[in-house]
Amino acid sequence: MMSRNSPDKRLSVAKTYKLYIGGKFPRTESGRTFEARSHSGDLLANLCRASRKDLREAVVVARKAFPGWAKRSGYNRGQILYRIAEMMEGRIDQLANEISSQGVPPKKALKEVETSIERFVYYAGWADKYAQIHSSVNPVSTAHLNFSVPEPMGIVGIIPPNEPSLLGLATLLAPALAGGNVAISLVSETRPLAPATFAEILHSSDVPAGVVNILTGFRKELLPDFSTHMDVNAILAADLSTKERKLTEENSALNLKRVIHLPSKAISATDNPGLSPILSLQETKTTWHPIGT
Repeated sequence: MMSRNSPDKRLSVAKTYKLYIGGKFPRTESGRTFEARSHSGDLLANLCRASRKDLREAVVVARKAFPGWAKRSGYNRGQILYRIAEMMEGRIDQLANEISSQGVPPKKALKEVETSIERFVYYAGWADKYAQIHSSVNPVSTAHLNFSVPEPMGIVGIIPPNEPSLLGLATLLAPALAGGNVAISLVSETRPLAPATFAEILHSSDVPAGVVNILTGFRKELLPDFSTHMDVNAILAADLSTKERKLTEENSALNLKRVIHLPSKAISATDNPGLSPILSLQETKTTWHPIGT
C-alpha cells in the first residue's frame, strides 16, 4: 500500500511570489497573478501582478526611507551592499537554477549570478569614494570658499531588461543604492523568478525597510505610471524600445524627472560599468563659506 507521502500521489505546491514593499511581502491589492513557466511549458510559480496602486504605495514608503538612507555614511552603505553580495553567494545555486529553468543554459545562468554578485561588490567599494573624487573646491573672486559635492536625488524608478533578468537588476540597482538613493524596481516579466528570490535576499540582509521595493508585473501597464509619478525623481532603465523610451522621456518632463538609459552592453559585459550610473543619479550641491574678517 502506498503511503500518503508517496511522490506518485503527491501534488506539488506551486509557490506564489509576492511583492516586496516597505520591507514586507504584501499581495497585490488587485488580487491578480501571472504564471512563470519553464522553457518546456511547465508551471514553475505564480507571481503577483502589481497595479498602479501598488506602485503608489511603494513610492510612499520609499520617500519615508530616503532621508535615513541618504544620511548614512558611504562606508556603511558599502557594508550593506557587500552584505547583499554575501547573501547572494549563499544562494548561488538556487538563483542559477531559477534562471536556467526558464531557458538559459546552466553555465550561462551561473555566470549571470556570479557577475551579479560582482556588481554589488564593485559598487560597495565605490560607495565611500565617489564623493571624494567628484567633490571640488571651486575658485571664486570673493572672500569665500566655494564647495561642490554630489548628493543623491531621491526615489529612482528601476526598469531593468527582461534578459538578463538578475544581472540587469543588479547593474541598475547597485549604483543607485551606493549613491544614497532609494529604489522601486519593476523586474523582468519573462524571467522573474531570480529577481523575485532576490527580494527575499534583501529582506534577510541589512537593507532598511523601504530602501528597495520590488514589483513583479507587466512593463506595458506600469511604465507610464513610473514616468508620470510626481514623486519619482529619476528613471534608470535598460533595453527600452524606441517607443517606450520616447514615452518615458515625454512623461518625465512633467516634473523634470531625469531619465538615464544604459546600453545593453553595459548590462551584459563582464567588465563593470564604472562610476557613470552612480553620478547620473546625483545632484550637485554648492556651498559658500566666508573667509577673512
